[in-house]
Amino acid sequence: MELLHKIKIGDVELENNIILAPMAGITDLPFRLICKSFGAGAVCTEMVSAKALMYGDEKTKLLLNTKGEKRPIIVQIFGSDIEAMKVASKYVEDIADIIDINMGCPAPKVVKNGDGSKLLLDIDLAVSIAKEVVNTVSKPVTVKLRKGWDNKHIVYEELR
Repeated sequence: MELLHKIKIGDVELENNIILAPMAGITDLPFRLICKSFGAGAVCTEMVSAKALMYGDEKTKLLLNTKGEKRPIIVQIFGSDIEAMKVASKYVEDIADIIDINMGCPAPKVVKNGDGSKLLLDIDLAVSIAKEVVNTVSKPVTVKLRKGWDNKHIVYEELR
């Protein structure tokens, strides 16, 4: 297999398999535009709080600025509240070509609320969130995750 090749996620075909990962405070619009100009197959927004979107937080909405951006665009949402994740996924559906759920962030300010990689300690909730988001939107849904919360809680096989 060639190093660079087209890939398909749902019905979205990427020009190549180089995808800019979401990084809080890094993957803002100017950085995504630069990465696209250097040939990234897809770029991803910074992670966006589902609860903040559900409550209409204007600062959070600024993270979703995609003006002038080439498609495809991946929007990453995070949260552990099923209803908030459904609302957020519906909100970003018109912006995103692919919606990504964050189950990998280990930052203390994220996991203290049960979000990000903390979901790996509650497989039933993680699976429920993924299913509800998939059933809420028509766009392809992906999940960014770690192999587990720690070496004693390796769960990626259960989430396949």
